[in-house]
Amino acid sequence: MKQDIRVLEQRGSGYIKLRFFYAILRFNLAADESCIIQSRTRVQNSIARVDFILVQHILKTRSWNMVHLLKQIGVFVLIILLSSQVYAATEQAYQAKFIQAQLAKGYTRDQIDAFLKPAKKNALVLKTIRRPWEAQPWYKYYPIFLTEKRIQAGVTFWKKHQKAIEKAEKEFQVDAEFIVSIIGVETFYGRNMGSFNTRDALYSLGFYYPPRSKLFLAELGSFMDLVEKEKLDPAQVKGSYAGAMGYGQFISSSYLHYAVDFNADGKRDLYQPVDAIGSVANYLKQHHWKWHAPVVYPAQIKNEKDVQNMLWKKEKPTMTVQGWSKYGVALDKENLKHVAAQDRALLFKLNQNKTENYWLGLNNFYVITRYNHSQLYAMAVYKLSQSIKQAYLKSLP
Repeated sequence: MKQDIRVLEQRGSGYIKLRFFYAILRFNLAADESCIIQSRTRVQNSIARVDFILVQHILKTRSWNMVHLLKQIGVFVLIILLSSQVYAATEQAYQAKFIQAQLAKGYTRDQIDAFLKPAKKNALVLKTIRRPWEAQPWYKYYPIFLTEKRIQAGVTFWKKHQKAIEKAEKEFQVDAEFIVSIIGVETFYGRNMGSFNTRDALYSLGFYYPPRSKLFLAELGSFMDLVEKEKLDPAQVKGSYAGAMGYGQFISSSYLHYAVDFNADGKRDLYQPVDAIGSVANYLKQHHWKWHAPVVYPAQIKNEKDVQNMLWKKEKPTMTVQGWSKYGVALDKENLKHVAAQDRALLFKLNQNKTENYWLGLNNFYVITRYNHSQLYAMAVYKLSQSIKQAYLKSLP
């Protein structure tokens, strides 16, 4: 017991302070707010250890001369208080940045304060952002979306909104099955549009998630713009943990730039399926979708080691199909008939548990990744679109 006390007296305070200030350094470098949470947990665990040793020592020796040890406990408490101050200072810094950006747009300080005041930090939002579905390998990811239930729901949605989908396909020159598929992947045709208050979600991520605070502060600003422009009640708007809204799960900036009033009722409402259909089609068109063009084909690789450093890293494709052939990447003869030698393509691979398959994604594949920058997402949209189209055509009289 005495040894434990000596260790606490000699190392406890210094060790915990070292861990704490290391966490503060990481926090200031905007690595991840979880580092402070972890350090706070370590401090709290240390306090619990001190309390346990203190009680045992008092009971065993009946000695009340513990002034030095109590000083050490005071240091631990002070550290916890300091960590709370760091949180407050960081929140104030982000708030100042947000206010400055909105003032530059022409808002008054009173308008900004009125918008921010009801916003609340949502712990579940911060937890969920750290485990996105796109972090899963392909063999675990695709079964979520490629189900018979979702395929049939897609066919039902297509038939119910056939006129709007046909109009969107012709007006925006975007293949119907991809419009239907994206809405299916995003929200299961309106069944899962999200239950998080959008303002709270963006406020939480912008103010309390340093790795992507820049993006979400901008989206919070865009949401304020959207509220003003579309006359929305921010207390009533709900969506995903990342602030995406409606059938097509548009983030605020996309809502502002790509949403259309497709049912001509005088407002752009992405919680209304017809407006969502037109808006998804418009989004794909604005990102240079090519009507009736191929999307993705399996690739044959001569030597996998030669292409590992050339796999897609979310950049715009620059290599042509002909260029890939020089590195031993080729399409089979049948698929090659549907592409031009100068068509640009990106190379990616999918983990099939025990094997890996390579694919060449063409222009339209890249366009889908503008909706969600994940090859898994784009591939799920493609696969679902083909299954829905086949089932839809089969269901026609």
